[in-house]
Amino acid sequence: MSKVKLSDLFYVAASTTHGKGLFAKRAIKEGEYLGSYRGPLCHDLEDGGPHVLWVEDEEGVWVGRDGRNILRYLNHHHEPCAEFDGFELFALKNIPKDSEIFIHYGEEFVAAVTAES
Repeated sequence: MSKVKLSDLFYVAASTTHGKGLFAKRAIKEGEYLGSYRGPLCHDLEDGGPHVLWVEDEEGVWVGRDGRNILRYLNHHHEPCAEFDGFELFALKNIPKDSEIFIHYGEEFVAAVTAES
């Protein structure tokens, strides 16, 4: 994967769904590599804060990263336009300039939010 400068792809602004969100500075093509979620590793589910991205490795162990780059502003949507493969982010479809970038936080998140409602 080529090096991606996140500040060339994204900007942070007020989101219509939740707080701040991540937006496209330019049109993004389906399948395009969008960057890596960076930050310190977390191994205990209790370690996490609001910006920890948890992924399951090949052995079925959950590993998190406490987001320290601009990708921490990704918000959840049931129809995402991007997704992580491990800690690497890719576009699921063409994303127009100035559109908010959404990911799906996972079924556990949806179940938890639904239970709170």
